Amino acid sequence: MEFFHKVTTYPFMHTRRMWYGVSITAIIASIVLLFWHGLNLGIDFTGGVVLEFAYPKPANIEEIRSTLSSKGYEAQVQHFGDDRSIMVRLLPHGGADVNAVSAEVTAALKTVTPEVELRRAEVVGPQVGEELTNQGGLAVLFTFVLIGIYTWFRFQWKMGVSAVIATLHDPLLILGFFAVTQIPFDLAVLAAILAVIGYSLNDTVVVFDRVRENFHSQRKATPEQIMDASINQTLSRTIITSGATLLTVGVLLVEGGETLRGFSTALTIGILVGTYSSIYVAGALALDMKLSARDLMKIEKESREVDAMP
Repeated sequence: MEFFHKVTTYPFMHTRRMWYGVSITAIIASIVLLFWHGLNLGIDFTGGVVLEFAYPKPANIEEIRSTLSSKGYEAQVQHFGDDRSIMVRLLPHGGADVNAVSAEVTAALKTVTPEVELRRAEVVGPQVGEELTNQGGLAVLFTFVLIGIYTWFRFQWKMGVSAVIATLHDPLLILGFFAVTQIPFDLAVLAAILAVIGYSLNDTVVVFDRVRENFHSQRKATPEQIMDASINQTLSRTIITSGATLLTVGVLLVEGGETLRGFSTALTIGILVGTYSSIYVAGALALDMKLSARDLMKIEKESREVDAMP
């Protein structure tokens, strides 16, 4: 399936330096926002209280959330198991006793639904949150290391470096957005960022595959022409894939409710930014690092030697 009836010929690389400026400005702004505002870390990272309630009939999450908000609690509310079971995650007021917090929240909910019953109350300690923060950071770090190794061995080190920079570009912009909007940052958002890294890398690999093919088939073309041709040849695939994914994530963003808002927001931004970075960051950097057909000839020679082996 093709989005365009014929292959486009848009000169993407001609304006790459302007987009360098856009990307650098966005990255600097994101870093400043992270140091200035910081992230609004959820209970997964900070610790807090987890309460489970049973309702006599399907519970209204928005009503529960507004009730707790009126009492000063910024709570994460979601269904748990079925539509009559509710899980509430929140931080205690100023280090208040967990039992006191449980009693106050239960009393607040009983003003709306007297039959509501508290089933379970647990505390997530700050040590657990710190451990999750460390493990999440290590997961992202190892992801970038493995991406660099994979792209280096599959293509060439210039492509590997540009791919790592492009995939680092995307989560930084997402983190900057979460810093400025103060949308709660929890494990679901971290999972979305890891998914975005994989999505962005996939787009980059598709473009780089076509670049390698065109370097061997279009011997007389300049590296800039090769890069433009490769991006244009994969543009239909990129638009169809990104559009279909955005359609699904957009529905999740609109209809998923407060619980999935951070997750779907991170995915939406990541899909848009990841598509952009595979062209104007990964492709442009590889070109400005003087990528040429000679850089890929060694890989071609080795692959032929392996294919010729019995």
